[in-house]
Amino acid sequence: MSIFTKIIKGEIPSYKIAENEDFFVFLDINPNAEGHTLVVPKQEVDKLFDLDDELYAKLFNYSKTIAAAIEKAVPCNRVGLSVIGLEVPHVHVHLVPLNQMADATFEKKVKLTEEEFKALAVKIASYL
Repeated sequence: MSIFTKIIKGEIPSYKIAENEDFFVFLDINPNAEGHTLVVPKQEVDKLFDLDDELYAKLFNYSKTIAAAIEKAVPCNRVGLSVIGLEVPHVHVHLVPLNQMADATFEKKVKLTEEEFKALAVKIASYL
């Protein structure tokens, strides 16, 4: 069972933004930028291209909806999308507010307090 499945099941706490029947959305706790969000299918599948066509399409459509909310909640030039999948063997989309190229490198990180994480999750969710 992946760490994301444990988060989805509530066994590990998260800064949840949204969920529906197929996906769970929460803030990355080691963010590249304020508002860095993960969109995770509830179905545990290791590789993006192993998703069935329907879930694959739903993942990107839902990510688009979440990105629009992030863009309203967090000042940024755009929201970038990345799918890497090496660190956790469970498909997930990174949605990262971008103001400069360094925000997309996965090397630069920002620190937020627990209160800042909670407030940010609520703020993004308010635009859904």
